[in-house]
Amino acid sequence: MSHFYAMISRMKYIDRWGLMNNTKTENISEHSLEVAILAHALVSIANTRCGCDLNADRAAVIGLFHDASEIITGDMPTPVKYYNPEIKNAYKKVEKVAEDKLIGMLDEDLRDLYRPLIRDVDPALAPYIKAADKLSALIKCIEEVRMGNNEFLKAKAATEEAIDAMDLQALKIFKEEYLPSYYLTLDELG
Repeated sequence: MSHFYAMISRMKYIDRWGLMNNTKTENISEHSLEVAILAHALVSIANTRCGCDLNADRAAVIGLFHDASEIITGDMPTPVKYYNPEIKNAYKKVEKVAEDKLIGMLDEDLRDLYRPLIRDVDPALAPYIKAADKLSALIKCIEEVRMGNNEFLKAKAATEEAIDAMDLQALKIFKEEYLPSYYLTLDELG
């Protein structure tokens, strides 16, 4: 009996932004879907506008699994995770153990298919997954601030700074052309 898929389904029970007062909770299942969509968008932009030849579908699937280890570890708040190099390195080790534990739940004939989705991500796609993850965090901050939740102002500024520091042309294009829509109401989008 393999428990992998049952464990993956538990992403919906792991809330993000645990140290923050949220107007709407977000779990890693919701976050992972958004990261998948954004990763696909970024790679599609890179392919069509920047001359890249990357697999957008693969990026989307990696996005779905990018936080799977948090089923075991929980969502470590960013200020804690990056508090100092020792904690950051220790958490990376814990993440790898959790990733191996999840992969180990698969039947042997499926492990090699899932390992590059969970642990050994294609280095050409990794920057797009990271950018999509940051974009998703920024979108959450935008939504919270739009709802009057000033608790997210500093997180928003820090996330914008992190995004601006990324050297990814597709991300710059997304930020300029698509991100402004996230500030609009439904009526304004229509």
